[in-house]
Amino acid sequence: MLGGMGTADEVVRILDDSRGAMRELLLSLVALPTENPPATGNRACVERLEAALAAAGIAFERIDVPSPAGAPRAAILAVPEGAGPTLWFHGHYDVVPAQDPAQFEPRADGDTIFGRGTSDMKSGLVAMLFAVRALRQAGHRGRAALAFVPDEETGGRYGSAALAEMGVLGRDGIGMLLPEPTSGAAWHASRGAITIEVSVGGRAAHVGLAHQGINAFERAVAIVNRLIELKGRTPSILLIGGRVEAGTNFNVVPAACRFTVDRRTDPDEDFEEERRRLFAVFEEARAHGIDVDVEVIQEGRSSASSPDTGVARALARSVEEVCGKPPAFELCPGLLETRFYAARGIPAYAYGPGVLAVSHGPHEFVKVSRMVECAKVYALTAMKLGAVRT
Repeated sequence: MLGGMGTADEVVRILDDSRGAMRELLLSLVALPTENPPATGNRACVERLEAALAAAGIAFERIDVPSPAGAPRAAILAVPEGAGPTLWFHGHYDVVPAQDPAQFEPRADGDTIFGRGTSDMKSGLVAMLFAVRALRQAGHRGRAALAFVPDEETGGRYGSAALAEMGVLGRDGIGMLLPEPTSGAAWHASRGAITIEVSVGGRAAHVGLAHQGINAFERAVAIVNRLIELKGRTPSILLIGGRVEAGTNFNVVPAACRFTVDRRTDPDEDFEEERRRLFAVFEEARAHGIDVDVEVIQEGRSSASSPDTGVARALARSVEEVCGKPPAFELCPGLLETRFYAARGIPAYAYGPGVLAVSHGPHEFVKVSRMVECAKVYALTAMKLGAVRT
């Protein structure tokens, strides 16, 4: 059980007094360009998080994750010694590429901080770190663990998925909280995802001798038309052409065309059947002599945890105490790393300070007051779990 000596009022006071330090840590993290791809700027962020943990007196372990050359990944785990029921706070430090390099020059305007990663999800990392710090300062000796991971923005292969394969993710877990930008809601379920890059081959030729070439773009269009037909029979989400590349110049028959496909499945859909239907389009193209290759960028099944577990009830009561009303439990519109914990039978939920509508956008921001509120919610949830079992 998660027990504690410090009162809730004392933990809240500590976090209120920590507002300035939380703000400064967020500004320093946002200034570090952990863009993924290319995932080449992670090391400085890992070292900054480690320094913050060390300053808080929180023991941690760095785990280097085998990953492509030139793009090293490392995770940080801070787990109390010994064994026992553990509440996990889990967040990712990688961010999507910036629309402008200035997004890595964080700007503060009153209660608001602008910059890439403010909403998704470096403010959440600060909130969960300071929640555990406040619990320790208040004399809480419960089992609250921290996981800071890379690679979430490209599917988690070199982050959470690798840690799960190592057997170190969610050990002794009774629950997991993820500080995604939930816009005030709590996400108890998420969609699955199959994200792929389709490469169609052809043969280059001068436009004047176009008949000697094979137009990869035209071949790709034929595949896209079949995907559009499939989209019309799809009850949820199928995005075609989020990224498209073809050809070298206007007067050359394109020898290659690449485009992405992003299929998001609802929890009530049969993931394997939907995957089969999608890949059948490419098998049909090959059967018609089209040179097509498919690379899976990310793949993850939908997941769900009941909104009526002890962890969910503790989270809801904590949000009500801090914010005035309990959160609505909703389906996340995207893919969540809660799936790695739910797969282990650990109730997992997302609740964070950010706003989904501005995340990944050119004007991403977060309110410092919301970051502090979420830190309070996390700490109070951990304390409540001293009396609640899932």
